[in-house]
Amino acid sequence: MSGQDGADRDWRLDGVRVVRGDQLDPNTAQTPGMERAAAINAARVGAQKLWAGTVRIHPDARTGAHHHGALESVIYVVRGRARMRWGSRLEYVAEAGPGDFIYVPPFVPHQEINASRDEPLECVLVRSDNEAVVVNLDIAAAEQPEAVHWVDPIHRHP
Repeated sequence: MSGQDGADRDWRLDGVRVVRGDQLDPNTAQTPGMERAAAINAARVGAQKLWAGTVRIHPDARTGAHHHGALESVIYVVRGRARMRWGSRLEYVAEAGPGDFIYVPPFVPHQEINASRDEPLECVLVRSDNEAVVVNLDIAAAEQPEAVHWVDPIHRHP
């Protein structure tokens, strides 16, 4: 590429990529209790600044505690009910449902829980780098986590 405008690039080969839902790659970093599958990463499409894929958690199941190093993560709940626990002892908890987004900052120990006994939890996951960094942790979880309502300066606690 000679210029930043991409004038000399072959956009047919270097342009938009479509990864079909039945072509996701399960050969990615995993955490016990969930199934991750990569859609977008460096190896598959040449992504340089992000990783995207799916995560599925079986009914009434929970993942092991983990974090994603310096990466930021966004989880979009497609189906089911997500219960997130986080903190050094997983002492905080909040829930999200279909259409909700969850933001996980760098290095935050967390655990995803399927809050439904009947249906799988299915989410889309996007991270701020093209590598699938997962650091699995051995944490003694707090017995009774504190409920935290996600708010921002515009939207206050209901």
